[in-house]
Amino acid sequence: MDDESYLSLLTRELTRLKRLADGAMSQTSDEALFMSVLGSGTSLATVVKHMSGNMHSRWQDFLTSDGEKPSRHRDEEFEISSEDTREHLRTRWESGWALFLKTVSSLSTSDLERTVTIRGEPLTVLQAVNRQITHYAYHVGQIVVLAKQQCGETWNTLSVARGESAEFNKNPKRYLSSLGRQETGEADATA
Repeated sequence: MDDESYLSLLTRELTRLKRLADGAMSQTSDEALFMSVLGSGTSLATVVKHMSGNMHSRWQDFLTSDGEKPSRHRDEEFEISSEDTREHLRTRWESGWALFLKTVSSLSTSDLERTVTIRGEPLTVLQAVNRQITHYAYHVGQIVVLAKQQCGETWNTLSVARGESAEFNKNPKRYLSSLGRQETGEADATA
């Protein structure tokens, strides 16, 4: 696989990750969005707030400044304040993803070997991007699991439903079409 294919694949996978998280969060009530799991302080809202803060810090001036900006207050990302409404978090989430996707889309093959820093640690662009996609995939998994727990029986699967694998395998395109999805590989995302 050449670098151009990698950059195209990266953008597609990032978009798929965002779609999974959005699909999960769209099924939750405001109450569920802010509900802490087992007193841990972890809620859908804190995961969204943390990812958004990370994206704004890492991807602003990605090639020219340290990925941990002085303006970021990471510890506050795990605390819910009065300004943290669903709409406020959604706005930060959308702008964080937009910044991330715009930055990744602007990268060229030659950029992949450039050096950037995150918390003073030098990394190639390729290493930094891979590090972040792994981080975001971990948190999107949390979002899906937390949302599914909150929704219970009302959960609408984001993947091939249990007991429907044979039907999917017969004709993936028709199966996804019946769910209102396109054939993008998203069906196996949470299988």
